[in-house]
Amino acid sequence: MKKTTMINICIGPVIFAVCSLCMKDALTSTGAMAVGTLLWMVYWWVTRPIHMTVTALLPIVVNALFNIIDMGIVTSQYFSDSIILIFGSGLLTIPWVATGLDRRVALKILSIVGPSMKSQIFVWLFVSILMSTTLPNVAVCALLTPIAVAMLNAAGYKEISKAAPAVPILLCIGWGVGLGGVGSPLGGAMNVAAISFFEEFLGHEFMYIDWIVRILPYFIIVSVVSLFVLIAMFARGGQRLEGTKEYFQKSYRELGPMKRDEKICGTLFVIAVIGAFTRPLYSEILPGLAPAFVFVTLGTLSFFIVAADKKSTLLTWETAQSNSLWGMMLLFGGGLALGKLINLSGAGDGIADIMSSFNLDGGFLTVVVLVVFSTLISELTNSTVSAAVTIPIALGFATKLGLNPLPFWLITIMGYNSEFLLPISVRAIPVGYGLDSNKMMKYGIPVMIIRSLVAILVGYACLKFWPAFGELSYM
Repeated sequence: MKKTTMINICIGPVIFAVCSLCMKDALTSTGAMAVGTLLWMVYWWVTRPIHMTVTALLPIVVNALFNIIDMGIVTSQYFSDSIILIFGSGLLTIPWVATGLDRRVALKILSIVGPSMKSQIFVWLFVSILMSTTLPNVAVCALLTPIAVAMLNAAGYKEISKAAPAVPILLCIGWGVGLGGVGSPLGGAMNVAAISFFEEFLGHEFMYIDWIVRILPYFIIVSVVSLFVLIAMFARGGQRLEGTKEYFQKSYRELGPMKRDEKICGTLFVIAVIGAFTRPLYSEILPGLAPAFVFVTLGTLSFFIVAADKKSTLLTWETAQSNSLWGMMLLFGGGLALGKLINLSGAGDGIADIMSSFNLDGGFLTVVVLVVFSTLISELTNSTVSAAVTIPIALGFATKLGLNPLPFWLITIMGYNSEFLLPISVRAIPVGYGLDSNKMMKYGIPVMIIRSLVAILVGYACLKFWPAFGELSYM
């Protein structure tokens, strides 16, 4: 083992120990250990002395030793609904390789979009953004990432980790789903949490249309700015995928009509997507059939449907076992478990108390603090944790100063939606498919800074110059 690797391994628990000792008065002993775990994991994820999936198991190890929160809560995150959804999407898409559906879908996309990197960035970014306004970002990322990988494979890039075009395409998906989450209350659990806090504060129901109208200017501006930033970073010099649009069109025609097995796999996938989108229509009749279980249910059918050659079913367990991204699922679960440690250990409340003690007056500095703080928490954990920590702060300080809390609530929402740096939460999915996490960090830093500046400037402009930004339609 290299000396630097050994040093980095040792620094991790040292960070934990220092945090546990120095922060216990401000955050309680359990809260300090939770923050220590967070910083330990971040350090190892950045320096990578061990595989990032192993680092994702630290919440279990630390909690077993120090009993920070109930262990059942920690371990349940490694097989949560989000993990089940990722697993289910795998069951639906793994048979695509054997049936040839992956190549058909990929060649169709390439024949329409073309090999231009600019057009690829535009399509993958905006499809991710628009879909994630109404679907959980993890669902959208789990849907689109394997399709993008299949497209890259069809274009001749068999090793995703070494394919240069894979970086902007997978980043567009991983980042786009976060950017799109702010577009509507249906964008993810973080928005549900924010509305829950606000409804408790108001004492009555919050109308979703008020969110959409007031967030829309920021949503449009941040989407357009992100597109230009990504094109500037990756589409200069006419970079293209291998092949031409005509070649992909010709290759697609050579596939001929869809075969029986392709149609079955495609139908199952489409039904799953429709089921996720139309969840409100049947939620009262089938309250337990959330999108994650729709995916698993339909994916499981592949184990029973006999293939056209009648030699086996469309999917066997051996194939599913060897092709499922177990490491990525553990990585995702580790991020969720870390969030539970922060929220339930008292760390979140302690951080909120510290932030509330700052001398803020509701002006530009307040906007900067709320956006920067909520962004930082999102990047180190995830948007849901950030919402749970920062929304009570925004509401609390506004009430204390006698200010209208609605604008600061909305600005905080702008701040915590979207994550760019670490391979945790939804960003674990493209990394699990081969995206280099170091490149995610490298390119994510400037995007994060620019996105935060947009949130600050748009949020402050709305606060100062748009009276309706601080008014509800029914009040």
